[in-house]
Amino acid sequence: MTTAIIANLEKLLGGPRDGALLRYSLGNEHFKAGDFEPAVTRLREAVERDPTYSAAWKLLGKALSEAARPAEALAAFQQGIVVAEGKGDLQAAKEMTVFARRLHRQLPATDA
Repeated sequence: MTTAIIANLEKLLGGPRDGALLRYSLGNEHFKAGDFEPAVTRLREAVERDPTYSAAWKLLGKALSEAARPAEALAAFQQGIVVAEGKGDLQAAKEMTVFARRLHRQLPATDA
């Protein structure tokens, strides 16, 4: 099912409905399918199109973490926390803070 959803969403790329939400949706579907690199690509596109999209920052951090890119994941979470707090999205900020704390403990001292 996820493959069909991805195919249908990709048909919308470059069209009038192309935007941060479409890119986030594609990233989310790739993430659910376990395809973390394409998820990272689409989620980066989402935050480039809307840097205030806190849900996209959170999922980008999770996708980067799953793609074994912990330093980048930590950076995404940190940026997402700033964005979420700026918007008053305190729940997202709290969740990303927890994820960032866990990730920070897993990083070697030279990466942190």
